[in-house]
Amino acid sequence: MSSFKLPVRAINPKREDLVSPTVEALVDTGSEFTWLPEELLTTIGITPRREKLFQAHSGQRLRRSVGYAIIACDNFETNDEIVFAQPGDITLLGVRTLEGFAVLVDPIAHRLVASTTIAA
Repeated sequence: MSSFKLPVRAINPKREDLVSPTVEALVDTGSEFTWLPEELLTTIGITPRREKLFQAHSGQRLRRSVGYAIIACDNFETNDEIVFAQPGDITLLGVRTLEGFAVLVDPIAHRLVASTTIAA
């Protein structure tokens, strides 16, 4: 499987006129959360709600702030809990956001593909 990046924007859920610049995020189905640069989030008024402890692939434990944002990529959009990434952290598009988009990841064509949502 290949790795790839997609353009992502964050939108303030309380003031949808506040939209971040586009940032390239690594599509990572192994990451539960989406990680976006703290400066990108705070610039559009998104504030941390709590702190959460994460374990990196290297085994290192990281404490990061999380908050809420609307995430948009291509024609997909969802509201999600987002990690405030610090300098040196990777910008990631995580599986919770991908599930909110109701998409499948096409690692060959490097794109997201709309899928049907299972109803009960």
